[in-house]
Amino acid sequence: MTADDGPNRVAPAEPRTPAEARAAVAALVRRYGWNATSFQVLEPGYGYFFTHDATSDGDACVAYVDTGSAWVAGGAPLARDDRMAAVADAFIAAARAAGRRACLFATEERFTAQSRLRSLPIGEQAVWAPDDWPLALARSRRLREQLRRARAKGIRVREVDAGEAMKPGTPTRAAISALVERWLRSRELAPMGFLVQIDPLTLLPEHRLFLAELPPASVRDEHDATLVALLSMAPIYARNGWSLQHLIRTADAPNGTTETLIDRAMRCAAGAQADLLTLGLAPLAGDLPAPLRLARRAGRALFDFEGLRAFKAKLRPARWDRVFLSFPREVGPARAVLDVLAAFARGGLLRFGLRTLMRGPMLIVRLLAWLLVPWTVMLAGVDARVWFPRPAVKWAWVIFDAILAVALGVLHRRWRDGLALAVTAAIGADALVTLTEGVVWNAPRTSTAGGWAALALASAAPIAAFVTLWRVRARGRAARAAT
Repeated sequence: MTADDGPNRVAPAEPRTPAEARAAVAALVRRYGWNATSFQVLEPGYGYFFTHDATSDGDACVAYVDTGSAWVAGGAPLARDDRMAAVADAFIAAARAAGRRACLFATEERFTAQSRLRSLPIGEQAVWAPDDWPLALARSRRLREQLRRARAKGIRVREVDAGEAMKPGTPTRAAISALVERWLRSRELAPMGFLVQIDPLTLLPEHRLFLAELPPASVRDEHDATLVALLSMAPIYARNGWSLQHLIRTADAPNGTTETLIDRAMRCAAGAQADLLTLGLAPLAGDLPAPLRLARRAGRALFDFEGLRAFKAKLRPARWDRVFLSFPREVGPARAVLDVLAAFARGGLLRFGLRTLMRGPMLIVRLLAWLLVPWTVMLAGVDARVWFPRPAVKWAWVIFDAILAVALGVLHRRWRDGLALAVTAAIGADALVTLTEGVVWNAPRTSTAGGWAALALASAAPIAAFVTLWRVRARGRAARAAT
């Protein structure tokens, strides 16, 4: 059965203006928003595919981002339960007609149980019953200790009105903007889009926003409290729940600040008689197919997947719900995963990778250490009579590169500014000596294209490594100073 057949047939709705589309989506979120991600589709950057069914109760919608080659939906369709599968089929058919692939990211079993799409588990979502939060605290001495530490440091949490936070020129908005900017500069990953874009100032009246602040140094400065963390949460209408959407903090926020914000959110949700609260997806967590388990291990340099799940588990959730990536059979899991990554990368995976490399000193250090290993092995195997004035010079370079690789490995495990400066200086000296040796010794003895290519690579590599590490070191210092 296709989207155009059967009792639940749907058809694309009439075109709408942006204002009309947004108003219609907001109404559908309030009526059918069941996924934890449902409220996020009201943020900037989404397109909306509407369907209309004259035989039932009207409109349904799929919110998506267009990567240029695929439409990637943020969650399941905003539709009545018995229409979700048909709306998803219509969305996929429309994408195909537009020359795009299609997939739905962050679907849950409520959708996958009735859909004919393939579904790949991509993580787990921790869920709490807010009324049970005091019991979770009573059972966790470690969690109570974190809350005590924050209190001892003077951390206080206040809820602010979304209108106050959104109003330009207010001290609250300025403090939040500064906090977000500092937090983004300190991240190893380049800023991402889709369901993880960081913009806590894009708030609707339904959002709840909590600020964690340190008290001023003196009574006279009572209005100059320092903002060190924030948490916003959005409603999950169809489940009478809340999703913690943004949770960010400065590097020097006291221990227990994050837990204190979550404690306040839990108590507010309980006071509002909410049925559930979730911190959202823990990506690549739980029982996954072998390729995704491998991706979880290989991706540790970019993101601590296991650490995120461990943190959520420490808060003693009531259960873990599986989260899926759903896609047509003709697309396949590998292609669907790449389409989702492109949606998160906002601008292409290659550009995102390059931006990330230039942000994160640890990634640069690891890459340089990896590249030095095959380079040193290759250097040890070349003919010293062709490339060096004497064999001792060759082995001096081999030993130097091996020591440098070890130093980079130590630096990767623990960043130290002094060691980083020493390694950068050593690479700079390497670049200068290599260039001098190339000009004075190798160039007069090189006559083949392969020889010139090897000489160019040998000269350019340490120069590029020096410039890159110097820039990354400077950027890292600036980010740490800002936080």
